[in-house]
Amino acid sequence: MTTIGQTSTSGQALILVLNCGSSSIKFALFDTSASPLPRRPAWNGKVQGIGGERPDFGETGVAPFAIRLDPQDPYGGALDLILRRVHARLGDGRLVAVVHRVVHGGSKYFAPVRIDAGVLEDLRGYIPLAPLHQPFALEAIDILLRERPGLPQIACFDTAFHHTVPQVEQMLPLPYDAWERGLRRYGFHGLSYEYLSIALPERHGDRSRGRVIAAHLGSGASLCAMRDLRSQATTMGFSALDGLMMGTRTGSLDPGAVLYLMEIERLSLEEVGRILYHESGLKGVSGISPDPRDLLAVEAREPRARLALDLYVQRVVREIGALAAVLGGLDMLVFTAGVGEHNAALRERICQRLDWLGVALDPDANAAQATTLSTPDSAVLVAMEPTNEEWIAARHALGLLG
Repeated sequence: MTTIGQTSTSGQALILVLNCGSSSIKFALFDTSASPLPRRPAWNGKVQGIGGERPDFGETGVAPFAIRLDPQDPYGGALDLILRRVHARLGDGRLVAVVHRVVHGGSKYFAPVRIDAGVLEDLRGYIPLAPLHQPFALEAIDILLRERPGLPQIACFDTAFHHTVPQVEQMLPLPYDAWERGLRRYGFHGLSYEYLSIALPERHGDRSRGRVIAAHLGSGASLCAMRDLRSQATTMGFSALDGLMMGTRTGSLDPGAVLYLMEIERLSLEEVGRILYHESGLKGVSGISPDPRDLLAVEAREPRARLALDLYVQRVVREIGALAAVLGGLDMLVFTAGVGEHNAALRERICQRLDWLGVALDPDANAAQATTLSTPDSAVLVAMEPTNEEWIAARHALGLLG
């Protein structure tokens, strides 16, 4: 069996960050004895393929290796494996808290919170608003509350960063009592955008305090318009379905199309939900894959792959234009997350369509994955900044623990 890495955690007080998805659990262990809190974890990795035929475990410095999980409870088995490896690694160190990335805090939770049974019950009420993510974080929380009741657990919310968005941007054009019932634009990817609000001024100075659009482009994708490093508007709304076209999700869609699928084509609510969340986006349009890398590799011979990529870029460009209008102009455009950080071809296609805003991309810097991607004479500073959601979560947990 592959052995655990050799980095010692002896004598340290450590925070474990968990990011739970439907088929994977990412984890990161942070040393709280160092000040300031290190941005790189002492150890990190993930279990992926949970519920599938070939799950595997990967960690810092070690290639992923196959694992076996209880077929009756694969998710609980994956969490148990992570905890056993964490404790095997602790030595004389001690685990002082587990912090969870929780996608939705609803209209009640705008700041990190220590979790108890009451908080957990509140968060279950938001599962319909984030069905791809919320249930799995809550399952991990529930298991730990039962098995390790004395271990502090803290929730950090992806919606919290957008609490500064003006009410006019939060409102949905529904009858006003919908607002009073909590139907509003919440926004997501907040831990990622919060990290950018710290990292951008460190790297780019005061320019990052101006009119900034951050593009979190991954399997899920959104844009955030920031001024003075605070969220002013974002493309995701009431749910994580809104806004940009994504790997398997539609993004913004005429609600009449949903009504048509249900009324005319007689699809059930469950069938429509599956289409919107799992069978649309890049995967649905191309019929090939939700991963832009796969589509770029075949677009020359597969017209639907090229069409999917064209539509993806079109939607990003369209929404950047809309948010630039909200901000009254644009000083900086920042790419982050898996696609944003690593896919130079899509960054180039997006920026080529934004020359009217004064965007001038440096092709060599873009190809080299530099942190500054624009030419010196570009009216808009184009940047790439790797996100660090885990560090933000650990930092919040440390603050709550005092």
